[in-house]
This record gives sequence, structure tokens and C-alpha cells, in this order.
Amino acid sequence: MAAHSPRERLQAHELARISGVPGLIECVPNFSEGRREEVVEEIVRAIGQIEGVTILDHSRDETHNRSVVTFAGSAEPVVKGATAGVGRALELIDMEQHTGAHPRIGAVDVIPFVPLGTTRIEECVDLARRFGEQIATRFDIPVYLYGEAAIRPERKRLADVRRGQYETIRDEIGTNPERAPDYGPARTHPRGGAVAVGARKPLIAFNINLRTDELATAIRIANTVRESSGGMPAVQAMGVLLENPGMPPMAQVSMNLVDWERTGIAAVVGEVRRLAREAGTDIDHCELIGLAPTGALLEVASDTLGLRGFGADQALELRLARER
Repeated sequence: MAAHSPRERLQAHELARISGVPGLIECVPNFSEGRREEVVEEIVRAIGQIEGVTILDHSRDETHNRSVVTFAGSAEPVVKGATAGVGRALELIDMEQHTGAHPRIGAVDVIPFVPLGTTRIEECVDLARRFGEQIATRFDIPVYLYGEAAIRPERKRLADVRRGQYETIRDEIGTNPERAPDYGPARTHPRGGAVAVGARKPLIAFNINLRTDELATAIRIANTVRESSGGMPAVQAMGVLLENPGMPPMAQVSMNLVDWERTGIAAVVGEVRRLAREAGTDIDHCELIGLAPTGALLEVASDTLGLRGFGADQALELRLARER
């Protein structure tokens, strides 16, 4: 039998077949608050109180001033959980007071719905559109649809929706037709700004911290690796400077790997390391923000070890799940 490459063997559909979970949806809202731990905990608590919702992960970053919550369940509990998170965030976060390194348009900056198990992306598209319309009405907030849920093709890329960030949308939403929301009022929420709602495949939020405090180095590397600048497919990247209290400044290449089957973790780490060494520095350490698909992590192991014919169900727990 011919050996299969790791990329051929570690396909997302194979992992879905092994897990065999029907109707499961992940939601990964990003909130514009990463410095007040008590605020983040309040938002997480509001989401987690919804019956049928499982909180999988939450993290916060002070430099980005941003938190990411990951939870999952069937469609109805996930919608209720996301709605609860939006409501609490609008009470606790004031965008007129917000500063941070990460691009943002609102207190609840982005809410993606992600298919898991045997759920189809089309189900998440429908859910995102219905949810976007519901929260626009309930909270009187402008909603922009992005990703696979986008109605306007120029809004498929989240970066295009966020261009100019909160301040530009606040100032132009009522006068510039390109800024008109898909749902809700043609003005920003007085505290919460606007929100982007979408449907997408699982992405990997992955940061690489460099052994330098030169922001220009991180920006150059980010410009080189990101797809929009002619770099690696399905990679979004930006350079930021981490300035956390009690720690020396550190340059960071902050990335989203939007399709790990096109460009995986090992490939992007290798390229950033090569570029960093060309610039006279190196990688200090990497950070995985939130969760990553099992196949993406198994692929790192396969690439690192040089395994041939390696399949997802060679992971013990996945094999057991398949056999049950």
C-alpha cells in the first residue's frame, strides 16, 4: 500500500468522522477587554450559566486589551450563550475608553460560529445571519456579517470590515454607504460600538514572540508571511510590541491561521524563525490563543518527527472514540 503524506491523512473530514458529533457548534466571541480580569470573568460567567453551553476555554491579553472565550453546544444554547455574552459586555465595556494593540470595532468585536463534528458550514451561515439580525434588534447595535456569512462580498475578510477600526466606523457609519451595517442602526452603540458576526472554519490564533524589542522587525516579518502581502496562504499577521507590567518589552508576530490545511503551525513557525534569524534575532516562544483543531496539532507532531503514513486515529483517544 502506498504511503500517504501527513496532509493527506490528517484531513478535517477524517477527524469529523472519528468524533461523529452531530449538530455541534463552536462560538468564539472576542471581547475588547483584557486588563480588568473581573470584567472578563463576569462575561464568561454570563455565557456559562446558559444550560447546554460548555465553556471550553477563555484567555485575556493586556497588551491587545482583548479576551477570547470559546464555548460549544447545539445551536439554541450557543445562541443564548452568545446573546448573554453580548448583553453583559455592553454593560461593562465602554469603547470610548478603550485602547489596545489589536484592531477592533466594538466591545464585542467579533462573534464567529464554527462547525464541529459533522455540522456543515451552511448551518453556521444560517445561524450567524439569524443571530446577527436578532442582536441588532435586541441591543440596538449595528451588525456586520463577514466570512462565509457575508452578504456583501467585500465584507468576507474580517480585516476589511474592521478597516479604520472603531473610531472610523463611529464617525462614518451614518454618512458613508460603504459603512452601512447589514443589520441595525446607522450609528454605533453609545458604549458598545459595532459587532462583526460570521461563520468560518476553525482557525488557529497563534502568536510568535521574538527575542527583540524592535517592533519594526515584527512588522517586517508579519508583512512577509501574511497572504494579503503575497506571503503564505491563509495566514493573517501583524506585528505588535508587548509591554506588560514587570516584563521587558518583546516584539510579537500575531497571527491567525485561517485554514491550517493550507498552511499549518509547523510551516509558519519555520518561516518566521528563518526571517527572524535573517534579522539577527530568533523566536523566544510561541503562544496558542484558545484552542486548535486536533488535526493541526497532530500535523505538528507528524512534521516534527518526520512520520510517514501517520493518521489521526493513531492518537489513542481518537481511536477509542472511533471504536465506541
